[in-house]
Amino acid sequence: MGAVPYRYEIGQLEVTVEQWVAFLNTVDPEGRNRLRLYDETESPAAWPKYGQINLSPGAGRGRHYSVAFPQWARKPYGFANFLRAARFVNSLYNGRLISKRAGSKDSFQYVTYQVALSSQTERGMYDLARPQTTRVHRAGFVLPSQDEWIKAAYYDPRGGGTYSYWKYPTNPGVFGDGEATAPSPTVLNPGTGDVANAATQPLASYHADGKPAPSWCPNQLSPDACSTINPLGLDPAVYAKAYQGSLSTVGQARTASPWGTLDQGGNAVEWTDTITAPPSGQSSLRVWRRLHGGISNASAYQMWPSAVGLQPQDNVFYNHTYPWLGIRIGVTGDLKPGKP
Repeated sequence: MGAVPYRYEIGQLEVTVEQWVAFLNTVDPEGRNRLRLYDETESPAAWPKYGQINLSPGAGRGRHYSVAFPQWARKPYGFANFLRAARFVNSLYNGRLISKRAGSKDSFQYVTYQVALSSQTERGMYDLARPQTTRVHRAGFVLPSQDEWIKAAYYDPRGGGTYSYWKYPTNPGVFGDGEATAPSPTVLNPGTGDVANAATQPLASYHADGKPAPSWCPNQLSPDACSTINPLGLDPAVYAKAYQGSLSTVGQARTASPWGTLDQGGNAVEWTDTITAPPSGQSSLRVWRRLHGGISNASAYQMWPSAVGLQPQDNVFYNHTYPWLGIRIGVTGDLKPGKP
């Protein structure tokens, strides 16, 4: 688990709403949504607490999609399925790499890529004509594999933790102690979703037992709208119990994994490109993929290395009901600026 015998890079942060909106306006400049990259439940009108993006049919070309409120711009995009994520990667792969800049911070080495996105989404790193698509090329932007994701989140190259593995992507913890050594949960500004307790370390956006889940409502909306209106038609009491946690601004928890990534524990669960067998009793006709990371609405155990999720890659039901599905980008090979 987590063994990767080659060099690769993984995103420090999750893909944000503003990045996803830029992608939507690039690949769907007429706002027709033919690739089903947007669902009406992503609108704050349909889902005040979780609605991240507006679709405006009457807007100009390349401007139909917009960030619902400024507070959402730096939150993780939360309505991804694998096919949406793969199309985002293909847009990056087919785009033009404008610049590649190396730097360092807090003893970690980082590379910053600037890419002009492409409107080509169906082929690139993944061939979406094939349902069981895997990586087509050896170099380029990718969705991390399960092993790549686990190594970045838990493997300590300095030998810390237990047999060089941390229990959480935020701190070594102690295997076998339940949730006793879990990171502290974030506290969010109630109107912006910014992390208010970043000085408390280690820290992650998750729902700690006996404490409120990290939660916020855009201050342009009424608290009543956020606590009662939902696209599922749930009774307010049922809704309040099922949907407690909110996504926090990326990176603001500040607690790094052994490799310098942020928010791999909590916030949004993240897709990998690893194909897996379906659960017992489930249809084998659909393609299932692995996910990792826990969410802001879940307990600490979902941040453990053993907490491996799986979902059909095209789960339309989750598009409507699950606002915590995120994307983190990886890179394989040595990319050069100027690539068409």
